[in-house]
Amino acid sequence: MTETDLQDARQDIIRELGVAEEFDPSREIERRTAFLAERLETSGTTALVLGISGGVDSMTAGRLCRLAVDRVRENGGTAEFVAMRLPYGTQRDAEDADRAVEVTGADRCLTVDVQPAADAMARSLTEAGMDFPDRQAKDFVLGNIKARERMIAQYAVAGGEGGLVVGTDHAAEAITGFFTKFGDGAADVVPLAGLTKRRVREVAAALGAPDDLVHKTATADLESLAPQKPDEEALGVTYAEIDDFLEGRPVSEDVARWLVRRYRTTAHKRELPTTPWDTTG
Repeated sequence: MTETDLQDARQDIIRELGVAEEFDPSREIERRTAFLAERLETSGTTALVLGISGGVDSMTAGRLCRLAVDRVRENGGTAEFVAMRLPYGTQRDAEDADRAVEVTGADRCLTVDVQPAADAMARSLTEAGMDFPDRQAKDFVLGNIKARERMIAQYAVAGGEGGLVVGTDHAAEAITGFFTKFGDGAADVVPLAGLTKRRVREVAAALGAPDDLVHKTATADLESLAPQKPDEEALGVTYAEIDDFLEGRPVSEDVARWLVRRYRTTAHKRELPTTPWDTTG
């Protein structure tokens, strides 16, 4: 890939992920609140359902849900914000998650332990003859099972409440495919789309979130063998580097090439299932 090709690919990615050149936290709060309120009003649904992990992404999305539900009610509609705590057994940063729920101002919070269901699926795979190459591979698969069980729970609640499931994906996760397909990557509405991690934190701060939660080290916390493993350690690049790439700031050529490759190899995670007529030849 030539330097020109690399720059063209970078601009294509920025455009496809909807990362704006200009950014104003207040404007983004209004824009995304209006989006959620409009989705509730036009879809005929009456609830927003969101899993709260204790990280800045779900906390920010949750606060936007609160504002959107309030707006719908002010306009004479019926709406509720249901938060969900979805630990796998005992969550190490449960206190942060509980505080994040308080910050969002959810109408209700339901706690569902996904460990029994996730472990049962893992056992069933083993009993069926699934042979993992090593402990790390098995742990990785279990991590994805956890994420998908969490989404099963959220859709169950949304189905019972006549609501929409809210996702927390943003541009810095989307470019790397750093989410579980049909797990945390599954949702009906994604209010943080197009924001870099840096900008999510700025929106959170503008919404009045506590500083320690705004700047908390990001972790998916899916690996039992490496609990609380930072996202940046798992990825091998920093969010600052990812954000700089997406915001058009200077980055090293190595980082730029890695991100372009990563974006292309994880394309299937951002697309609908492929069909026979999606390919040529």
